[in-house]
Order: sequence, then C-alpha cells, then structure tokens
Amino acid sequence: MPKERIAVFDTTLRDGEQSPGCSMNLLEKLRMARQLELLGVDVIEAGFPIASDGDFAAVSAVAAECRTVTVAALCRTSEADVLRAAAALKQAARPRIHTFVATSDLHLEYKLKKTRSEVIEMTRQAVTLARECAEEVEFSAEDATRSDVDYLCEVFAAAIDAGATIINVPDTVGYTMPLEFSRLVQRVREQVVGDRNVTISVHCHDDLGLAVANTLAAIAAGARQVECTINGIGERAGNASLEEITMALKVRADQLPFETAIQTEQLYPTSQLLSSIIACPVQPNKAIVGRNAFAHEAGIHQHGVISNPLCYEIMTPESVGVPANNLVLGKHSGRHALALRYEDLGYAMQPEEVDIVYARFTTLADRKKRIYDQDLIALLQSSTVANESLAAETAEAAAVWARTA
Repeated sequence: MPKERIAVFDTTLRDGEQSPGCSMNLLEKLRMARQLELLGVDVIEAGFPIASDGDFAAVSAVAAECRTVTVAALCRTSEADVLRAAAALKQAARPRIHTFVATSDLHLEYKLKKTRSEVIEMTRQAVTLARECAEEVEFSAEDATRSDVDYLCEVFAAAIDAGATIINVPDTVGYTMPLEFSRLVQRVREQVVGDRNVTISVHCHDDLGLAVANTLAAIAAGARQVECTINGIGERAGNASLEEITMALKVRADQLPFETAIQTEQLYPTSQLLSSIIACPVQPNKAIVGRNAFAHEAGIHQHGVISNPLCYEIMTPESVGVPANNLVLGKHSGRHALALRYEDLGYAMQPEEVDIVYARFTTLADRKKRIYDQDLIALLQSSTVANESLAAETAEAAAVWARTA
C-alpha cells in the first residue's frame, strides 16, 4: 500500500535567514536554493519581498532559477504586500503567495490594534487578491497556538472561502505541547477542512525544544505539509529541523507511515553548505548532521559498533550523506577501537602488544581531550623502545646469572 506524501516547505531562506547572524546575500541565497532543489524539497520560501529591495531581488532570482520546485513569497494581509510578492514571483514556474495575519487576542490588541472582525475582513481581501495573482495561495494564522480556537477556525474558514489552498497552523513562539498541538490540528481538520481539497500545514518554533516533536504530532493528526529549515535555524531558538523531521519519518515508518521527496543522502552536504555560507556551524551533538551524530567514544559502544553498527546506530551515516561513522579515541575508549585504529594506520598488533600500548594510551587520554593519529604513532614508538630496553635488560641479567652460576 503506497504511503501518504508529506510536502516539505523549506523556509531557510526566509525564516531561517531572520536568525541573528544568519543573513545571506543574493548569490548565497541562489547557491542555497539550488542545493535545496537538489535535496528534493517541495517548496522554497525565498523571502519577504516587501521587506527590502534585496529580499525582492532574491525572491525574483530564486523564482527564475529554480524550475522544479514551488517558490513562495511571504506577505502580510495588505494590498501593497500581496502585489509586491506577486511581482517578485513573476518568473516562477510554480509560484505561491503566502500571506499571514495574527489571530491571538494578544497580538490583535498590542500589535495589530484590530478587532476580530477586522482581521477576518483583512484575511478575505488579501487571499482574494492573492488568488487573482497566483494559483497557489497559502494562509497562515500567526500565533495560532495562543489563539481562541473557535475564532481561529473562523479565520481559516474565511481564508478557504476566499481561495486559500493551504492553511498553516504556526506555533509562532514555540509554546504548544505535542498532544495539545495534535488536538488543535485535528480540530481544524474536522471543523474547517472536512472533505475539501485543502492542505493543512504546520510551522513550529523550538523555544521549548519541541518543534520537531510538535511537527510529528501534527502529521499524525492530519497535517500534510511541514515548514522547517536546514540545521533548524530561525528566529530565537530556531525552527523545526528539516533533517530531523525527514529522518524521523524514514526511520520510524512503523509509527508514521508517510514519505517525503527528500533525497536523504543530500542532508549532510546541504547542512555543510549552509554552515559555510552563514559561518555558523551546527552544535556537535546535533541530531543527524552534528559532528558527534555518528561518533562513538565509550569502549562498550565502540566494541558494539565494530561488531555491528546497528548496536548503537539507528541509521547509517551514508543514508544522510555522512562518509562514515567515527570511533573517537578518548579516555572512555576500549582496546577494540584502539586496535582497529592502529590497523587503519597500518600497524597490526598482537593482543599483548595492544595491552602495552593501551596502558600508555589511557594515561595520555586522561591528560588530553583529543587524541590524534600522531599521538598514537608516538605511543607505539615509545612502547617499542620500552620493549627493546626491557628485552636488553633481561638478556643482560641472564648473562650475568650464567657467569655466576
């Protein structure tokens, strides 16, 4: 039975770029967009055209360059915003206008200074205009997870009636919990969407470290588009991580029987490209693409991985584009990993030789955080000298004993 398809909406070039220190120029955005297209995302949100001339130019360039993906442009629910987005998407093969307005009472009172009825009318007018400019229109209710649910559903219904084909439920400030979010998506699906040909999308932030968990819960509840970024970059604590979502779906297909078009072998190269462009490396323990994601230092783990990688790895490094796993040598390492590393360096040793070198290795590892190949070679050489010296002393002692016997 074929699996249901989840559309991947990448907002690295828009929401991700809004992360402090992660801005990109036009050429850098184009390089990243080409890689995202190669990765297999369904939608690239290329920018916020009315925000600046640079953003307008970037959206236009990505729209002209990337022909096999949908290119989206973000805009508020105002005529000027919508028309600016439409102009930026003029050369797109598959354009999408993505318009949004806040729906929580907190935002209505303090940010928009609008009534509920005024926001509904703004939604209708913006979506109607956007639909005149593009076949695909996505509508987002900013701060949806802190909005009154009945009112949220009313706004979504107005957007769909005006022509929106995708409705997005954002957890704008990373506030919701997985079960709570699942129930919200289910409520929107049952009360608003029904049997209409409308896609429910979700856009989760990571302020409580739950962006990916909330996204997966939403998929189980009926969401069929996920909005995410490479390396999880984005406002404040970041967005849901594209690589974590897609590999969770792949590894745990028994629990989430869905598929994406993502070419997972391109995940690590894409992560590395973004890091090089924005000069912001991912943290070493980052899932899927972090330096330590396939690294093992503990001796018990290393022995297990040497015997069978499945002992401690739920996916292969190659499946996400990492060349190979990495047995890190440190004070927690065991004899098996040390012997294997010496073999890789061209030194095959007998067990008793490993014991001698291992004793010296553990002493060194207690003093140094990282053990390099040159350290291992030096240890081997010093052990050989020590063994030769010991052999000479033993021979000399035997000779003396023979003379006096």
